[in-house]
Amino acid sequence: MTTVVIGSGPAGLAAAIELRRLGAGRVVVLERDAEPGGVPRHCDHLGFGVRDLHRVLGGPRYAARYAALAERAGVEIRSQTSVTGWAAPMELTATSPRGVETMVADAIVLATGCRERPRSARLVPGTRPAGVFTTGALQQLVHLQHQRPGRRAVVVGAEHVSFSAVLTLAGAGAETVAMVTEHPAHQTYAPLAWLAAGRRGVPILTGARVAAIRGRDRVDGVDVADIATGARLAIACDTVVFTGDWIPDHELARRGGLAMDGASRAPRIDQAGRTSARGVFACGNLVHAAETADVAALGGRSVARAVTTFLQTPSWPAPPVYVTCVPPVRWVAPGAIDTGEPLGSFRLRVDEPRLDVDLVVAQGAREIWRRRYSTLVPNRSIRADVGGSPALQPEETLIFRIEAR
Repeated sequence: MTTVVIGSGPAGLAAAIELRRLGAGRVVVLERDAEPGGVPRHCDHLGFGVRDLHRVLGGPRYAARYAALAERAGVEIRSQTSVTGWAAPMELTATSPRGVETMVADAIVLATGCRERPRSARLVPGTRPAGVFTTGALQQLVHLQHQRPGRRAVVVGAEHVSFSAVLTLAGAGAETVAMVTEHPAHQTYAPLAWLAAGRRGVPILTGARVAAIRGRDRVDGVDVADIATGARLAIACDTVVFTGDWIPDHELARRGGLAMDGASRAPRIDQAGRTSARGVFACGNLVHAAETADVAALGGRSVARAVTTFLQTPSWPAPPVYVTCVPPVRWVAPGAIDTGEPLGSFRLRVDEPRLDVDLVVAQGAREIWRRRYSTLVPNRSIRADVGGSPALQPEETLIFRIEAR
């Protein structure tokens, strides 16, 4: 039996290690980068490994530990290998320095992760000078290439990763002169906001957006517009970092014809990580962009157990009950329910803040679950431990909605 895992970030490596531990046979991990480990390789700060490895590690050490654990478990890791398409339902076409090859698998795990939407996808007007980054590009420049991004930066966004970008800039000797968010407040935890921005006196411009980027060869400033009034503020800077606004790396899933969730833009999975294609699973930040590395790794482990069961008894569930959401709920994962299993836990996001509300799960007029939340914050993960095995109507959608108290 051969299982192919695509992606060697925390979810992919954790899934591969667990598959080997469970005796699932040959496990091959395909990674397009030169080294395994995923995004944590260039996140040179602490905070990794708490829930999955039960220790606190920096990003590079965390990635190296998972790579070492995978090697010890007998996982085959093929770096510099890009999966470019599907030759057949369970056959992948891959390109590497060895050339083009076709890999046949008994099970496939998609763990391709997610990425931040760059400036072009956000339709920010202005000139096209150098000095515009995403957080990922910034971290690679600083931590892998050991270069300085600039001297004065504006960070677009105010969620967890935005404050991580501020720390990366500070470590590289660059001053963050402003953070800009369309929301009425930042979306991270108060201690992190103070540690990264507050103690450095970084102003957070709320209810605002970057309306234009100026500069010829290099960025020399941005125009920030107040969303309510339209008033503009010019800020001198030589660097702009676009953070957050995640999108799953879903191109391979789309090429494989997998059913996609329109809200999350990810392949639709059930509680076990099964996609719409028999034998194909998905996990990690491909299906819930973007959670922390340890959450992605734990999701990879969980999917590995479902893959092992499939390899032993290759049955596939009947068509699932689909999950949908009502604004301000933005998306919910998983987006499908196998009625033969407990509902389990869901992760979701909202588009706007809500205070003292009930999150309700219902099917038609029937309420399945309800829980009070004192605060729901955009760009921050919300976990709903629904659990239970209610008798669901197979033709009726499960709905997540918010009700004021």
